[in-house]
Amino acid sequence: MAVEVVLSLPPCDDFHHHFRDGEVLANTVAHVARGFRRALAMPNLRPPVTTTAMALEYRERILACVPPEAEGFEPLMTLYLTDNTTPEEIHTAKESGKVVACKLYPAGATTNSDSGVTDLMLVQPALEAMAEVGLVLCIHGEVTTPETDIFEREATFVEVYP
Repeated sequence: MAVEVVLSLPPCDDFHHHFRDGEVLANTVAHVARGFRRALAMPNLRPPVTTTAMALEYRERILACVPPEAEGFEPLMTLYLTDNTTPEEIHTAKESGKVVACKLYPAGATTNSDSGVTDLMLVQPALEAMAEVGLVLCIHGEVTTPETDIFEREATFVEVYP
């Protein structure tokens, strides 16, 4: 006798979503909003989402694309860390209640990462402010040194920054 098994999962979260922007935004939002309760918006747009004001504007564009059947979907906003991100901006982000994380992209490591971090010491004050206020740090783990083969950049990152 065959037994039918039904697996029911609670609403899930997507903690790494590239919504993008412009013409494709409506499609990416509809897709993720139908399958997830919340999604962490990656900030590597052109221009990158580097300020709380930009993140909140991007959030409104995302929410405007949520289909009626996905009402209640919540985009979780992320700031793009740069060499110039200030502790004040981190505090503003936290106070917004909508920005939950910052993403560190090594400059030149991936799509739209030209404005990324060039030296970890330059973002130390922002990182300390993040720790102080409780914002999550997301890292694109890849080295960008010219001597590292493109297919070894992630593995090398793990070795260099254990």
